[in-house]
Amino acid sequence: MATERQRQYIEGFKGKKAAVLGIGISNTPVIRFLVEAGAEVTACDMKEEEQLGAAYRDIADLPIEFRLGERYLQDLDEFDMIFPTPGMPLDLPELVQARRSGVWQSNEIGLFLDLCEAPVIGITGSDGKTTTTTLVGEVLRAGEKEVFVGGNIGNPLLSEVFGITRDSVVVLELSSFQLQPLRKSPHIGVILNLSPNHLDHHRSMDEYAKAKENIFRHQKPGDYAILNRDNLWTGRMGDMCREGLVFFSRHEEVPGGVYVKGDEIVVDIGGKSEVALCLGDIRLPGEHNIENILAVSAVTALVGCDFAYLRSVAREFAGVEHRIQFVAERQGVKFYDDSSATTPSRSIAGIKSFRGPVVLIAGGSSKKLSFESLGEVIVERVKSTVLVGHTAGEIKAAIEKAEMNLGKKARTVMSGDFEEAVHTAFLEASPGDVVLLSPACASFDFFSNYRARGERFKEIAKGMR
Repeated sequence: MATERQRQYIEGFKGKKAAVLGIGISNTPVIRFLVEAGAEVTACDMKEEEQLGAAYRDIADLPIEFRLGERYLQDLDEFDMIFPTPGMPLDLPELVQARRSGVWQSNEIGLFLDLCEAPVIGITGSDGKTTTTTLVGEVLRAGEKEVFVGGNIGNPLLSEVFGITRDSVVVLELSSFQLQPLRKSPHIGVILNLSPNHLDHHRSMDEYAKAKENIFRHQKPGDYAILNRDNLWTGRMGDMCREGLVFFSRHEEVPGGVYVKGDEIVVDIGGKSEVALCLGDIRLPGEHNIENILAVSAVTALVGCDFAYLRSVAREFAGVEHRIQFVAERQGVKFYDDSSATTPSRSIAGIKSFRGPVVLIAGGSSKKLSFESLGEVIVERVKSTVLVGHTAGEIKAAIEKAEMNLGKKARTVMSGDFEEAVHTAFLEASPGDVVLLSPACASFDFFSNYRARGERFKEIAKGMR
């Protein structure tokens, strides 16, 4: 049931002309909310009805207009408000003109933050968002709190907002696309790290970083920003935080923050220093997951949850699907699915998670990122690399450059399709080796998304003889 504050907010949409730009999983709850609020809704999409398929049929019975096809962004200045889908460049001429004409702009996350009565923990970063968001949710649930987890993790919460009370806690995974238009920040904003990503959509690394900064830019007194002290970009963001800055670090002690000391994670927040857990309590492999746990430790402290729940979850939590997930063992070779590694930095972290020999499967569709650092790590640490997809040539060139710079040779095999790549990787491996799917790229050359790619990898691996 809506509170009085929520009812007053909803009243502001009654009779307003609203254009929702993009029909899909994120904007369907927006369309339904606007209809129920009494707005005059036009759903706009570049695709026609047949191409939209189930997404169109899901809202076809609602009292809305449709504007489909190439001219779907025409005359946006005739609306009172617009809601672009995440990932739509906000500097498109049609959107810029609409804003200049006084058209109000928001998105599903913006509406949710305006309406939500509960404290919101927002988590972003180039890598580790889903793992950390899931971990925070698990720890708070273990502490017997009513927790709602959503956002970029695949669960829009706008349709549930009226069932979320002030006693609840909300944990949102937030992408740069969701953050970019926000004018309100979560109560606790976490940035795990920052490295080049989505430069096929963002115009520059600076634009990408500024989008991420919205997770704390609009915070008020009493709010908190949790930042990675060890990361070049997030380390510098501390100067912009108005209040409640909490750094975490794997490499140095940070007064008033969270850090590793010996084999312990120490939380020094609120004038009290306490050991949250030991590194040996962490089941997840990889140094990058230690950083994720540092962030989770900070959140645990700030919400007043007992560290015993954190230790219990850390000991049991084996990871999120498609994130260094063990799949199968065949003839002594272990297969791991890290399909969600769609950037070079994520693949580097995946490779470094294993101490033994790794046969890497990499390549996919381009996000216009450099593979130079990945090439160096492959030459230094990977037994054999099987390359597939549109970016295979770019990664191969990066490996060859690293070979010249490091004076070492690396074995590289080019593959024609994905299934062939998995079988080739198996042939390249010996008993005791790991076959790791960690593509460093998006999946859109062969698959609809990284999940479909990961599922296909698991099918092939489990069927291997």
